[in-house]
Amino acid sequence: MATLIGAILLASITLYAVLGGADFGGGLWDLLAGTTARGRMPRALIDESITPVWETNHVWLIFDLVIFWTAFPHAFAAVMTALALPLWLALGGIVLRGAGFAFRKEITRLSLQRAAGATFAFSSLLTPFFMGTVIGAIATGRVPADATHASLSAWTSPTSVLIGFLFVSACGYLAAVYLAGEAERRSDRCLQTYFTRRAQAAAVVAGALSLAALVELHGSNRAMFDRLTGRSLSLVILAGVCGLGVLALLATGRRIVARVVAALGVAAVVWGWGVAQYPVLLPGTSVTLTNAGAPNSTLIALVALVVLVAVLVGPSLVLLFTLQGRRLLEAGEGGPWSVNGPTGQTQPPRTPLQPPRPAGKPPGLLALVAVAALVRRRQRR
Repeated sequence: MATLIGAILLASITLYAVLGGADFGGGLWDLLAGTTARGRMPRALIDESITPVWETNHVWLIFDLVIFWTAFPHAFAAVMTALALPLWLALGGIVLRGAGFAFRKEITRLSLQRAAGATFAFSSLLTPFFMGTVIGAIATGRVPADATHASLSAWTSPTSVLIGFLFVSACGYLAAVYLAGEAERRSDRCLQTYFTRRAQAAAVVAGALSLAALVELHGSNRAMFDRLTGRSLSLVILAGVCGLGVLALLATGRRIVARVVAALGVAAVVWGWGVAQYPVLLPGTSVTLTNAGAPNSTLIALVALVVLVAVLVGPSLVLLFTLQGRRLLEAGEGGPWSVNGPTGQTQPPRTPLQPPRPAGKPPGLLALVAVAALVRRRQRR
């Protein structure tokens, strides 16, 4: 039963990496889009792609924490104690990122819009970086089973820092591939080329950092390295093949297919790490899935709860992403950037002195019509 819960936890982590990671990567390309005028079109596509789903994607993080805490409380306590600082920094990044993303839609002053946008962009880099250092600390066996205080050295090793940068580049890679596919669906050739080039560059950087992290792991945790190149070798190879496949698909213009292959490659990396670490929860210690797990009755109840959540929430998530894929969800009015139509034409942000454009009949005309109707009723009486 503990093994089944571990597989569910790993599957949930995969979903957060594939979906939530792309949201964080959108912040990277928002940061690098350039000036307000030059970056208006890319930012508009990023904004409209993220808006309907960015809060939903964080559901998987909550799901991960609840499963980890309930099923493996001893390992959870050790990780939360030893790695408290990077975890709090990652959480702070999530909060600041959400605030910046939401407020920049409501602010009308350009300087404040830029400040909110910068908060959103930089926080989108900080959160995956610190999450990567947490995974690096666990993978290198720097989290003791009986941790009693936070440890700075646990997550600042070269391996942890490399994995932190790898997480940032992987998020940027996913976001660029997804956005290139979205631009293709909208028949926007300019943005297709724009995000295709960035996806190719991010793929090369992510691949180089993956190899560097693997080499560094050879010295920091030889047992984990041997398992990655042993029992997880097929998944490691699959991840590499997927990366090369994405480059080929982007070069041949098959951007929508490239999104599926990119997600599969990231999933292969996550499962490669999980298979290599199995059945140990904290490498370097005796904490495993079985001896760190909750009572069997708790695990059975947790499995039943997961099935119930999948039945109740799963269809809603599928519907949400289906509607978003068909562009039936609006990004919202009043945002700093918006895209009009499939060609990706943009309209500039409103200034404080510029009123919103009316849709349909103006409010003043509707009021006059209502007053005229009341006058007629009284006259008839």
